[in-house]
Amino acid sequence: MKIKLNLFFKYLLVIIIFITSIDSCGIKERENQSSTSNKKGAYYSGEYPNLFAELLGKKDENIKSKIDSVFNQLFYGDDDTERVYYPVESDMAYIEDIYSEDVRTEGMSYGMMITVQLDKKEEFDRLWKWAKTYMQHHEGESKDFFAWHCKSNGEKISFNSASDGEEWFVMTLLFASARWGNGEGIYNYESEAQKILMAMLNKTDTSDDENVVTNMFNNKYKQVVFVPTGAADDFTDPSYHLPHFYELWARWADGQNQFWYDVADTSRQYFKRAVNPVTGLAPDYSNFDGTPKDVKWDGGHDKFQYDAWRVAMNIAVDYSWFAKDEWAITQSNNLLDFFYSRGIGKYGSTFTLDGTVIQKDHSPGLVAMNAVACIASTNKNRLEFIKEFWNTPVPSGKYRYYNGLLFMLGMLNVSGNFRIYHLTEIIDPFNTK
Repeated sequence: MKIKLNLFFKYLLVIIIFITSIDSCGIKERENQSSTSNKKGAYYSGEYPNLFAELLGKKDENIKSKIDSVFNQLFYGDDDTERVYYPVESDMAYIEDIYSEDVRTEGMSYGMMITVQLDKKEEFDRLWKWAKTYMQHHEGESKDFFAWHCKSNGEKISFNSASDGEEWFVMTLLFASARWGNGEGIYNYESEAQKILMAMLNKTDTSDDENVVTNMFNNKYKQVVFVPTGAADDFTDPSYHLPHFYELWARWADGQNQFWYDVADTSRQYFKRAVNPVTGLAPDYSNFDGTPKDVKWDGGHDKFQYDAWRVAMNIAVDYSWFAKDEWAITQSNNLLDFFYSRGIGKYGSTFTLDGTVIQKDHSPGLVAMNAVACIASTNKNRLEFIKEFWNTPVPSGKYRYYNGLLFMLGMLNVSGNFRIYHLTEIIDPFNTK
């Protein structure tokens, strides 16, 4: 009996050691998978999906021709019905919001992103000089921020800033530095970007005084603010959240790098609170906790309106570039399922967050943003969204500014031509914190 018990305990010990070794291997495998999953995305691989080729079978030359035609119409088409880009003097240009008859940091920075992505240095420099000359504040509390809209003669309409303009200016300037190198003066792109980045975080922390200029990112909540002054810095705009930009700033900024990593992570978690879990729709404005926010000066922004169209793009591009959170797939699938259920070619342009239509017009800018969402989606129905986008005419007429710029950004993204231009070598964030 004693011999049998000894054999039993020996066998038991062998079994325990075997199970422990398997579990240990499993832990190591999971650790390895975790470390490699942090290096997914185009930032590391340099691979950008081309859904026109993958889903529609379009050839490279057809895709290039399509992109060129969109750019040429929006930048060099008919003055009255097609173009939004207008050269002035010998070395400047502006992009006009045709319907509102003004020039906005949103459009200027989008124009700069489009031109740096397409290697159009002359147009980029013209836009940048106009923005630098007429829109940027060169002294006072707002120094290095930009007036969010001006007249086409350069006169400032409002001295306040809209935070998304500065965000896009910074990213375009850093890409320009990486793609073309730095020049002299205002064409030292990296230096100009770093000044704006520094200004974003080094004003007054927060204030409800409309005469005080505050930081563009709330330090407590680590989120971009709607407007850096008065009560408008107490909430945010979901479409201003650009975690893929923040990831790059965390690697390339001259300082406060950890803050930018934290902001990127916060934005990804914020999206989960801000969008409706069934429809995938986000509000135009929200509180920092993600709950919808309306404002007394312009109602309806607690619903899915025109700003919110862009959230789909931000989530999908962040996933394409960094693949940090698989939730982006679920969200993109939900959003596309919602619009698919309303009918391809038929769905409206604005909704309550639970999906009740408000504006029934079908807008090409929203068609473009939904096509970008397909980058992060696994839905079979994404083919229908890409097909509709390919067949949609380039926006023209009085609403061509916003629809047209989103359409052009959509073309770049869906064709795999919205890319990172690396300012430095590939940096593993976990070795830089």
